[in-house]
Amino acid sequence: MNAIETATKMETEAIKFYREAADRTSHPAGKGMFLSIVEDEKRHLQMLSDLLKGLDLKIQDVSPLKNIRTVFEEKKDHMMERISASEDELEAFRVAMEMEREGKEFYIKNADSLASETEKKLFHALAKEEEEHYKVFSNTYHFLKDSGNWFMWNEHSIVEG
Repeated sequence: MNAIETATKMETEAIKFYREAADRTSHPAGKGMFLSIVEDEKRHLQMLSDLLKGLDLKIQDVSPLKNIRTVFEEKKDHMMERISASEDELEAFRVAMEMEREGKEFYIKNADSLASETEKKLFHALAKEEEEHYKVFSNTYHFLKDSGNWFMWNEHSIVEG
């Protein structure tokens, strides 16, 4: 199996995992975040599929972080309704972080071995997006694990005493 076929398999598995995680996540922000990442992974899969078919490929400069900000903005009224996550939900985020870290490493490791400049550019772009996905999952994990500290550090709250 070549790098592009392996990447296609990885993206397919990621879509399945993130859909299942969204179905099992009860926190609205966590659910929305998983569903947003599913859309990113579907786009990755489409680009890889087009590459395998020999179609012209336009590599999009997409920021998953912008999409996630939108998800959080849409869910802000429900953010604090349920601020603790179950251990299963937290485990899903830990697994997601590991998947994204491994995905980034795979794309970086294999990019330079690809034949065409387009393939190389795509793998570098996907590595960048996987890094952003990792940051999104990490941030969400820490939010759900300890919302109070998350708000203090990430929103730069001033502690008065």
